[in-house]
Amino acid sequence: MAVRNTSTRLPRNYLGLLDTPVLHLRNPYLIAWWSVAFPGFGHLLLGKYFHGLVLVMWEFFINQYSKVNAGMVYSFMGDIEAAKEVINVKLLLLYMPVYFFGIWDSYRTAVDLNDEFKLSERENSPIRKYTIESIGINYLDKRSPVLALLWSLGVPSLGQIYQHRLLQGFFTLSWTIVVVYYSHFMEAFVYLIQGDIRRSTNVLDMQWLLFLPSFYFYTVYDAYINTVEMNKLFDKEQSTFLTKNFQDPDFKMLKGKVVE
Repeated sequence: MAVRNTSTRLPRNYLGLLDTPVLHLRNPYLIAWWSVAFPGFGHLLLGKYFHGLVLVMWEFFINQYSKVNAGMVYSFMGDIEAAKEVINVKLLLLYMPVYFFGIWDSYRTAVDLNDEFKLSERENSPIRKYTIESIGINYLDKRSPVLALLWSLGVPSLGQIYQHRLLQGFFTLSWTIVVVYYSHFMEAFVYLIQGDIRRSTNVLDMQWLLFLPSFYFYTVYDAYINTVEMNKLFDKEQSTFLTKNFQDPDFKMLKGKVVE
């Protein structure tokens, strides 16, 4: 009878030189909510980076040319006529199907990956501790979730880089620079500090600025949650190693009984 190779069938994590994907339980509704906030974010949280990056770039492109954000701003201000004039209806009809697909697909994938995680737990699949190559090294260790959160609060993407998730980190940093530059956020911030509120408001480009809140808080959430899950995986790997190599095979944990 052939022996199953759980290391290839049900991997728990992957330590690459550019990223550190980890399989863990996720709330499908929360994943879908992040896809509502910004298409692609749900997939990035699941580790489906190619899907996520494509959807994020699609959102930037189609939203910018259909002027959805600008239309939302005018709607919030109660100027419905201005919202109708600014929105490109032809592109808006392309925007909606992809938007709802991203929500549905991220929810479906989260449910599937939760099943895969439960199988890997039952099979006690091995966990990769480190990888080393001629151009770099990556290793699994404990990191501080609070530090990851604080770095992301400072500059979006630094929390991901702290976790050695370089692919997502540099992608996030690149788009953060683009959004901050075209929204004139830093200029408005300087004018606000100087007390020139009118000039601070006038200089802002609301079409670009509306990308920033979702992008900013996503990176904070992602950095914190993934650090917590990577720490759990580190503890699991250490526990498995010590049990396998140092624990007496006849040792049994007696729960609810007094051991003399």
